Amino acid sequence: MFIRNERSIKEFIKLYPIVSTIVIINLVLWLIINFLRLPIGMEIRNFGIGYNLLVAMGEYWRLATPIFLHGDTAHVLFNSFALVIFGPALEQMVGKTRFILAYLVTGIIGNIATYLFEPLQYFHLGASGAIYGLFGIYIFMVLFRKHLLDYGSSQMVVTIFIVGVLMSFVGGNINIIAHLGGFAGGFMIAPVVLRSIRPFSPWRSYQHHYPENDGDVSFDPNRWNKKRIIPASIRKNWLWIIIGLLAIIGLFSRF
Repeated sequence: MFIRNERSIKEFIKLYPIVSTIVIINLVLWLIINFLRLPIGMEIRNFGIGYNLLVAMGEYWRLATPIFLHGDTAHVLFNSFALVIFGPALEQMVGKTRFILAYLVTGIIGNIATYLFEPLQYFHLGASGAIYGLFGIYIFMVLFRKHLLDYGSSQMVVTIFIVGVLMSFVGGNINIIAHLGGFAGGFMIAPVVLRSIRPFSPWRSYQHHYPENDGDVSFDPNRWNKKRIIPASIRKNWLWIIIGLLAIIGLFSRF
């Protein structure tokens, strides 16, 4: 479920449009605010950042907008990488509408928890609450919908979740309340989100978008005449490799 086999970024976007759109929004806003240093960047940040005092004064949109804003490079890359790995399977299983609703609702629940349990002067931003909301749905599957996950995927979800929670407590400048609130929100809405869905299938998305293949494996008669150059295979997955390396760097930079 969590091994990415897409041949290109274009194919990934076509197969998983909601996950792709969220990642693109995260990266574009981060570039505008933190990298390009455009004048509008600070206006976007000031308008959307989570600030409990302003929420208390009636600016309730700040319970949603922080989901799409990030701080440093490690922050946006780590969250985007987590979404790219764990989002596609759930998007396929529950469908586009349920996925985007689950993502937004769990992120908002995490931000509401932040508002309730952190002081009024608390600032926050990031998609971590929504990411942990996805984990909440997956953990519900592990416990109560075992037929939806294979054993290996179940073990991976549990392991990554435990590691993530431990990191939340030992890492610096991490909104642990949003993590736990998002997870609780995902766990609570899981029965509704998972109603009448089928287990993940690595072929379902391909059959939907490429019906002309009908599951057949094409054969290239000239495949053995082509040069086996390693960089050619690397070029197809260059973005995954870069995101993975930067996410790992970002992960360790939080300790």
